[in-house]
Amino acid sequence: MIDALSDTSLNALIGLASGVFLGLAARLGRFCTLGAIEDHLYQGSDIRLRMWGLAIAAAGLLVFALTLAGLFDPSYALYYRAGFSPLAHIVGGLLFGYGMALAGNCGFGALARTGGGDLRSFVIVLIMGISAYAMLSGPFARLRLSFEQATTLDLTSRSYPEMAMSLTGMSPDVIGLAIAALLAAVVLWSQSFRQAKSAMIWASIVGVAIAAGWLGTYQIAKTGFGTDPVISHTFTAPLGESLLFLMTSSGGGLSFGVGSVGGVLLGAFIGSLIKGHFRWEACEDPRELKRQFLGAALMGFGAVLALGCTIGQGISAFALFSLGAPLTFVSIYLGASLGLRQLITGFGPILSDGD
Repeated sequence: MIDALSDTSLNALIGLASGVFLGLAARLGRFCTLGAIEDHLYQGSDIRLRMWGLAIAAAGLLVFALTLAGLFDPSYALYYRAGFSPLAHIVGGLLFGYGMALAGNCGFGALARTGGGDLRSFVIVLIMGISAYAMLSGPFARLRLSFEQATTLDLTSRSYPEMAMSLTGMSPDVIGLAIAALLAAVVLWSQSFRQAKSAMIWASIVGVAIAAGWLGTYQIAKTGFGTDPVISHTFTAPLGESLLFLMTSSGGGLSFGVGSVGGVLLGAFIGSLIKGHFRWEACEDPRELKRQFLGAALMGFGAVLALGCTIGQGISAFALFSLGAPLTFVSIYLGASLGLRQLITGFGPILSDGD
């Protein structure tokens, strides 16, 4: 039966299956970027932030173990093949983080909430998908390309393990494995986090889902006859792809991203039923809707500029230790911090700090 499926359909199935676990992690494990940043800044808790770090470490350990076993090659990954523009990662990350705070969720979080019946988050998904495609191939595409061409650095290395290889002479795969192991040790150093067994389990499941995406799309690209890219989960362009697929079934066609979006929705729906949290919710405040609309648009623009979102750059690319991932991750954190401060306390305290 599997032999009868096309490479594209197989990619979509891999995205669907692994995406279900991401949706479950969001609903049952409370895996959420904005929630992690809010907890860290305003609750004094770094549990959910460490969950993010453990997910990166788990995915990295698996990916580089697969590389050493000859089952995966990071050089085929989208993030290795794209040019490196530090300014694009910083500006895009700041826009995304600020927009995430305004919207109250990232693309992944909005999908997870939509699966639980939140129609407000469905609006975020729609606007983010449309704005992403406006940057990818719409009216802002030429401006984006000009910016990227003007700021892209001419580097032969595409990851930190590759850069370290020139200094140590060690294999980049071994270096990547060592970095992932070090990150896991740093994250697990916290006794309070080690006691949060559920958080560790769900973070590890997220890492496995990301690694499964890399492994599956690579194996299909290597053995198949199609031109599908080697990617893992990200929730910016795939939102637009999913809209095109729903409207035309041929405009964008099936893809790993479309399957991933469907998987997160399904997993979140199942998770909300398990927790008894499924309920229909709508926006009753026009001001809130306006803020979410603007935030979603900024996230779409920023994520395309940065080549990924909190999942795409924050875990999928970070697990490969690509050059842009840490820049994007830190910029998203800073942008979200600024947006949260504006929403919670306003900018008055910032402007009066030096008085």
